[in-house]
Amino acid sequence: MKKVSLCIIGAGSRGTGYARYASENPEQAEVVGVAEPRDEYRKRIAEEHSVSPEYTAEDWKTLAAKEKFADGVIIATQDAMHADPAVVFAKKGYHILLEKPMAPSQEECTRIVNAVKGSNIIFAVCHVLRYTEYTHNIKELVKAGVIGDLVNIQRLEPVGYWHQAHSFVRGNWGREDDSSCMLLSKCCHDLDWIRYIMGVPCKSVSSFGTLKHFREDEKPEGAGERCIECAYEPKCPYSAKKIYLGRITWGSTDWPVNVLAPDVTEESITDAITNGPYGRCVYSCDNDVVDNQVVNMLFEGGATASLTMTAFTEATHRKTRIFGTKGMLEGDGSMIRHFDFLTDTWEEIDTVSGDHSILGGHGGGDLGLIKSFISAVGNNDPEAVLSGPEETLETHMMVFAAEKARRDNTVINIQDM
Repeated sequence: MKKVSLCIIGAGSRGTGYARYASENPEQAEVVGVAEPRDEYRKRIAEEHSVSPEYTAEDWKTLAAKEKFADGVIIATQDAMHADPAVVFAKKGYHILLEKPMAPSQEECTRIVNAVKGSNIIFAVCHVLRYTEYTHNIKELVKAGVIGDLVNIQRLEPVGYWHQAHSFVRGNWGREDDSSCMLLSKCCHDLDWIRYIMGVPCKSVSSFGTLKHFREDEKPEGAGERCIECAYEPKCPYSAKKIYLGRITWGSTDWPVNVLAPDVTEESITDAITNGPYGRCVYSCDNDVVDNQVVNMLFEGGATASLTMTAFTEATHRKTRIFGTKGMLEGDGSMIRHFDFLTDTWEEIDTVSGDHSILGGHGGGDLGLIKSFISAVGNNDPEAVLSGPEETLETHMMVFAAEKARRDNTVINIQDM
């Protein structure tokens, strides 16, 4: 396999995480360019990877204007900033690893896919859940017919109470006009996963969802505008002091704490929650994405599926049940349990990943994804990527159809999209 050169567009937690693969596997990949508007984050990548100042920029357009200088780009900007760099770099012949979702609108997703298909490049969207050992085992069990014909999938996306507060109330994904709808930003993973296990296209969807809790009219009496100066704060589970300073007390300085400041100390995080967006009261933010949603799906052949997304959970490990004509599977992202109808017995399969690094996230899916992308580019083997542009567009269309169904209170046929 040839060594793969990469340019990082967006040096936040996702871009930095994927860049780390090059640091840990220098014989396979190297980072030769970075574009990031924030000085400290850009300089950190540039210094860690000895990136030439010529290929270090605040704006991705500066690097795109140069002659092609890398094999591929990793685009890890905010959701609404995906389409333009993806189209430009595709047309210049760069292979692309694009953070999910592709883009916030159906039109922009289609524009990206058209550019990719017209450029003969390797293209992967970060649907990391496809790349876990857990998913591989489930896919093989279903394919082998151990549960007979697949009839129904139940999927729970338990966002987690603090994760909702961090990312989807106070954070970058709290407003649709800044990022995308909740279903796209958080659950395009899940609809893509369901489609992957089903193995056939989705025909129609319905959906319901609301912003039930994180609103001004739910604010407790006596609560202030910022957690740092709030009399109600000790009784609030969503307290920024609890979520961020509490983690520092436990000795945790990785995500989500390192989103608040590149150099994590008690002083820097205290300053961030005193003056920055992550210290705001969750009942007084400008968020508008839903905090709970359900989606029902009908697939070709008659199988059905449902997804429940809710903020109000302890854990952040997805739960799944898959029902077939001869048995059922249930799992939590690491352990799979198989019940056989003929023998009335349970079997357990442990797929747990022992990797607790940033690339070990999503049950090892982050590592599996970047390894597959590097392999695809280095060996000129598009098959190493588990979802090409057409199927990725298809699963995004499922999300757009579900969101339209929620807003219009109707059932949407995917073909009509």
